[in-house]
Order: sequence, then structure tokens, then C-alpha cells
Amino acid sequence: PGFVESSCHSRIFWMKLNKLLLQGKFFQLEIKDPYAGPVLLDEKLASRCGYVLSEDVWGNPVFRASVLGCHVANEADELFSLTVNIKVSSFSSMTAAVTYTYPMYCSYSSWASREIVCEENYMEVSVRTDVPAVSNDYTVAWMSALPETQNVAYQLWQLMFVSPSGRKTITVSDAAKLGYSFNNTLSRVYLRAPYHSNESDVSVVSGVNMNMVTSTSMYRQRWLLLLIDTTVSCPVDGISFTDTTLTWTVPSVIPTLVVQESTFLSKNILMGVDGRVIVNPEENYLLEYNETHIGITIPIGAEGGKLKSSISGGVYGVIYSIDLFLEHTWTDADWQTTKYTVIKSITTPFMPQIPTVINNTLPEERLFNVAFGHFLPDVSLVAIAIGNVPFTLREAQHHGFKIYETPFSNRMKGFILEVSFDDPYVLKEYVNRNETKYTLLVNYTLSVGPEMTPYYHSAEVECVIADIELPEAVGYCDEENLYLAIPTFGLHQYWNLYLGNKPLNRHVALTNGYLAATNSTHLILQIPLFAVGVTYEEVSFQKIKARFDVALRKVRTMEILQMFSVSCNFNSSTFIICHPDGTIMVSAQMKTIPAIDTSKTKLRDSSCKPREYNEGHAFFKFHVTTCGTSVRFEGDHIIYENEISYEKETLPGQSIPTITRDPDYRLTVLCYYQAKETLVLGAFASDPSTSPPFGSSVMIPRSNIAVYRRIRQALNVVSRVSKDESFVEFYEPNMAILKRPVEPVFLEVELKDESPDTELHLENCWVTGSLDFNSTPRWNITVDG
Repeated sequence: PGFVESSCHSRIFWMKLNKLLLQGKFFQLEIKDPYAGPVLLDEKLASRCGYVLSEDVWGNPVFRASVLGCHVANEADELFSLTVNIKVSSFSSMTAAVTYTYPMYCSYSSWASREIVCEENYMEVSVRTDVPAVSNDYTVAWMSALPETQNVAYQLWQLMFVSPSGRKTITVSDAAKLGYSFNNTLSRVYLRAPYHSNESDVSVVSGVNMNMVTSTSMYRQRWLLLLIDTTVSCPVDGISFTDTTLTWTVPSVIPTLVVQESTFLSKNILMGVDGRVIVNPEENYLLEYNETHIGITIPIGAEGGKLKSSISGGVYGVIYSIDLFLEHTWTDADWQTTKYTVIKSITTPFMPQIPTVINNTLPEERLFNVAFGHFLPDVSLVAIAIGNVPFTLREAQHHGFKIYETPFSNRMKGFILEVSFDDPYVLKEYVNRNETKYTLLVNYTLSVGPEMTPYYHSAEVECVIADIELPEAVGYCDEENLYLAIPTFGLHQYWNLYLGNKPLNRHVALTNGYLAATNSTHLILQIPLFAVGVTYEEVSFQKIKARFDVALRKVRTMEILQMFSVSCNFNSSTFIICHPDGTIMVSAQMKTIPAIDTSKTKLRDSSCKPREYNEGHAFFKFHVTTCGTSVRFEGDHIIYENEISYEKETLPGQSIPTITRDPDYRLTVLCYYQAKETLVLGAFASDPSTSPPFGSSVMIPRSNIAVYRRIRQALNVVSRVSKDESFVEFYEPNMAILKRPVEPVFLEVELKDESPDTELHLENCWVTGSLDFNSTPRWNITVDG
């Protein structure tokens, strides 16, 4: 049949069946007995008759038979034949089986004086009968066996076993019942024994455990007494492993087989793989020999063996198997030549090999490229999950993921997964100033080995790229307003706009008098010149340099990324500005009929004259504590008041009243500050450029025809925290102070206003976790004074 191939190696029949052609079928082997017909091969028959039925490392059924097997036809110890029936059926009961008769032939004539075969399931020794039967040195063991020979029946073979439990002499037929096989051919006597029988013994030779059967075959005729040493000894271990190699060790000299070790001479050593002799083993393997050992070292994965994927405890790994044989030929004084053959199938323990994930991501293409390996060819990818969303391979391809296999070195392979950064299942996080961190979460499901064992592996791949362009605002002004045009991309997603420490939302904009409009790309803010939040960098006669700032902060961390500013110069003939430090600047229009000399205008304190002036305008700058400024409390407000007036020029007359051409001119200037907020701002020493505004101002001409309002804040209160009750040493401003809840806080609040009419009322004092004193949580220090 086409699914069978056979050969003859070192006096052993080898037959291999092709597993692919037997796939899905059942088979049995029958050994054809020339006299009794077919005999079904089972384990007991195999070990007794010199047969082995196993699989090679590729899973192909293998049948091996000794040329001295029970059913082998022998012609003059040179030509051997064996016929096997191969029964194939589609049913496990072997019904409707098809029988293929397969004859095998082997020619072998180069017999050594003694040949020993150590197979997987039996030990066999054959001895040529035309050699001296008894050792010339008459060892103690042989001399002690002589009395036993007197009881040997004429013309009948008997076996005597020597073991730690004593001697046992039995007939050949009784030995067969114990699993032994003994027979003679034209020129040889052979004994076949199972491993670990009751008559066997285990000894350690050069660190290797040897299973040994010590036996003497006896035959007596009236004129002849024949004693033949049929002792056999085979290794049962000697295998060691590292992460990269396996080593098989066999003793060079086995004392039970070499009585006179001084005469031992090794003649030849051969190694083979899968039944074939390796002519130059040094190309792929390492064969070493010394006085005590023969060692064969095989690299894991070497040619002739097979790596197989496996799963153990949810961990991926490999198992390596290889079929070896060793043939050692030696000579010694007793046996002339001994050929010692050992056949060994070796499989390594499970070797974990955690797969690796190789990140070959291409940031410039915005594409994750992830290689997952290394795997043997018996592993296949069956499904993936991206961001915990499962996909079959077909669904993944349809979605737009690219998945394909790629070869690696040493006959390994891997799987490539390509996913776009812009895929909705990719996690995206805004980091640093202008970067996005893309995270790909992958769960692989693989099928491992012919058993198709499922294996799961998760991986996380990240890539950070600078793909976010920070917005750039454009500022401009008209005669009365400042404008900021800010791109809307990323607003509220990556960053927010802040006015000081408060978010600039629609409510704040409306409250502060801003106008906000949006189009498809930009947010346009219109800020009146005298609106809350405007900073006045320079103020002079009929000229104001004003600036408006908005901070761009990250949504999560509140980190300031950009400051958007617009700064312009304005020509304004009439204004009043109340600065946070208590400075008041007034540009007053004085259009009277007839015109007055603006240089002669003054405040309540006549020494406070205008800083600048021209025809019809005067500019004053003074502090709330000077120039006769008065202060009063009205509800929740502190009101500072002064007055601009004109000193009339009079003409002398002969009697009262005096005569003057100058008109009467008086202009009342008022600045309003909210009392509570002023106190709190002083206590926290806030930055005037970022603190929320709380003041307002009014200029009231006597004619009551014009009112100008300006919201601003005044920091006329200073607060310090003392280190102890002495109030000598104080903490530095803006320094974080750590206090336990039960520890006292020594707080000093000082009113900087020099006006004798000003009073300080400390109503509420509290601590917050941030610079925003309206934030929560808050811890009260004083409540209601």
C-alpha cells in the first residue's frame, strides 16, 4: 500500500505508516505466523517477541521488529523475512476492515560474537555458539554455577537467573510464561527479556541507572555440557536537559558485560536519528566519548526532531522530541567483539516560552504595527479583542484591522496586527502640552497544537505623538473694545479658558459685560475697555494702554499652556479708574461757557493739582488716602469720595458781591468697593492681575448729567500668619502652611488705610485648598466676627 514504507537498519525491521493517509481511520497490525496464521499484535506479545509499535515525533505510526523475532523466517542467519497484515477500518470496532499484507525483508550477515539490543520495551542479547562457552578465568560466579549443571536434563535448554534474591533455574517454556523469549538459530542463542522483571536488578554505572538480567543458558548432552553467558544490561535513564539542549549519556564500559575491563577496547561509535545513521554528527549534534561515558548532545529544535506547542497552566511553551539510537562496538578478551545498540525516544519536559509583543508602530503613518510571536507552525490565531470588543478574524478584517502571518527565524512565525490611531476602539488621552497618547489594548485568542487548545494573551501598546496644535489667538481693538479671536478646536475637550482662577464661561462673560460669538472655527470675545478683567498698563492724559488676558488651561490638570493677550492704546477723554492698590485716576471733561482754565482745577486738598491738562480736559492721579478723600460705609460697600473743583478768578469791585466771569464747576468722584470681598482679598494677598474684581467707581458732576461706572478692586487690607503667639516671626507670602486640625493659627490682619474715618471689621476668615477662596472644601477660622 502507498501509505507504508519500510527498511532494514542494523538487523532491525523498520516500517512507517503515513498518518495523513490514515487520518480519520483505525488500524491494527497482525503478525503472520508461517505455521499458526495471523497473530494480533499487543503489548505483551510485542515485548516477548521483539516487536515495538509506537509513533515517531511527527505522529506517524512506526513498527520495529528484531530479525530474531518470534515470527521471523530465518535463512542461515543471513536472510530474514517477516509478513505483517495491516487492517484499516473506519470504525473503532474494526468492522469492515480492509487488510493489506505487507512482507518485509532484511539481509544481515555481519554478526558480532555478541550483540545486544536495548529497545523501548525489551532487552535482547544474542551469542554466537561457536565461541568458548565459559570464561577462561573461571570466575567465582561461573564456578558456583557448575553444581547446577548436574541437574540439567539431557538435550534440553534451561535458564539460570542470578539476582539479589538468589538463583532461579527454569525451563525455556516456564521462562516464556514470565515474559522471556529464548531460542537458538543455526549459529546463535538469544535471550529476550522485559524491563524490570522479577529476575532483573538495577545498578548504577557511571551515574546511569542500568536494568540488568544476569543469566546463564545451559544445554547438556551425554558427551557435551554447554554453558552460555546471556547476561544483558540496558540504560533506563541518563537523560538531562538545559534550556537549549538535551544530553543522552550511556556508560562506555558496563562491568556486567565486560568481565576483564583491562582488555576493553572501543572500536566504533555510531549515532542515528529516526532510524538513519548520521555520518557527520558534528554538523548538527555533539557526539562525545571518554573512558566512562558516551554523550550525545542535541540542540533543542535540531533537525530530525520535532518541536510541538503546548499549554500548561495557561502558559504557552514547547516540547521537543527526537528518536535516537546509539551503536557502540567494542572488543575484550572474553567476547572478541560486542555490538551494543540502544534505541531511545526522548521528549523534553514542558519548556515555557512566553510570547513577546514587538511594537513596530509607525507614528508618522498614525498606525499601530504590533508583531506577536514567536510561535511554532502548529499555532493559529482564531480571534482578537480590541479594547475588550471581540472580533473574529473575518470581522476584524471587515472592520479595517489588518492581520497577517509573518515568518521568523528558526522556522517560527508571528502575527502582525495593524490598527489606525484614529480607530474608535483605540484609547486616546491628551498629555503634556501638545501630545496625544494612543493606547491599543489587544487580547489574542490562539489555537495551539493538534489538540487545538485555546491560549489567551493580552497586550498593551502605547504611542505618544505631538499631533495637537495649540491654538493661537488673534487680538485686535476698535475705539471702545478689545477683541480676542480664539480657535474652538479642542476647547472643553483638551483645554478650557480661564479668567484668572475662574473658568471663562457664558455666565462669567455676561456678568462681566463681555460679548461672545462663535462661528465654525473661532470664539470671538468682545471686551469693553472698562469691563472687568481689563488690566491698565499705562494711563495718562486722554490715553490708556489696556490689556486683556485669558489663560488656556488643561482640562484635567489645570496646567496653564498658553496666555492669550490683546493689548491696545485707547484715546479716551473721560474716564475714572480705581486701581487695586487704592490709586484713583480721573480724566475729566470740562466744557463750560465760558471756558475755564483747567490748570487751576484741584481736588479737595488744594495742593492736589492735575497731572496733565489742556483746553477742556484735566487728568488727576491720587491715592484714596490723600488729597482729602473721604470714606464711608454704605451697606456692603466702602465708598471713597473726592471732588474736582475750579478756583474762580474774581474782579475787584467797590463793594460786595465780587464780580467774576468764571462759571461754577464741581465734579464729584466716587469709588465703590465691596467691603467683604476687599477684606478677603487682603487676607489672601491675591495677585491684582488675576484676582476677581469687586470695586466700582462713579464720577458725579453737579449737573448730574453724566455717570461713569468702573468695576475694580482695592487691596487695602494685608494679612500675615505668625509662626507663634509672639507675632514676631511670620511665614513668607504665598507659602504653603501645614497645620493639624487641633493646632491654633495666629493670624494678623492690618488695615492700610490712613483715613481716621476708616474702621476694620473682621467678620469671616477661612482656609481653602486652592488659591480660589470660593472653592470647597473650606475650613472656618472665624465666623461672624
